[in-house]
Amino acid sequence: MEIADLGNRLRNRRLATGRTIAAVAADAGLSVPYIANLENGRGNPTLSAVNRLGSALGVELVLRAADDGTEPEPPGALPDTLVQFSRTPRFSSETARLARITRAPEDLTRERLLHAMAAMGALAGRPLAELDWHRLLDAAVLVARA
Repeated sequence: MEIADLGNRLRNRRLATGRTIAAVAADAGLSVPYIANLENGRGNPTLSAVNRLGSALGVELVLRAADDGTEPEPPGALPDTLVQFSRTPRFSSETARLARITRAPEDLTRERLLHAMAAMGALAGRPLAELDWHRLLDAAVLVARA
């Protein structure tokens, strides 16, 4: 995995959990600029630093000695309009409700919901506006209640 892929994964996980770089830095015992550089595909992180970041973000670090072709593709970056939408009170309340319905942790539900919405949004072939994100959230809520 290249540093840019790692940075994308770290940023997506951080955004999906609604955390700031400063909050993750504090939990991981790393500096804000260090994490920002990693998220932007720069730097040369140590395994210890990546492991601490993973712990701070609630993910496990898994190493492979060789590329066997089974590693999943890293998720694409979340659209800015979706990141903004994820900060709305409605998104937060629906995420909490979906977490209760599915009996899954709220941060995991948030991450899954954001990536599902981003994937659905990519089908439009155009940038989505807030109203579009509301519609996709409505669809997710309806499916979960069924």
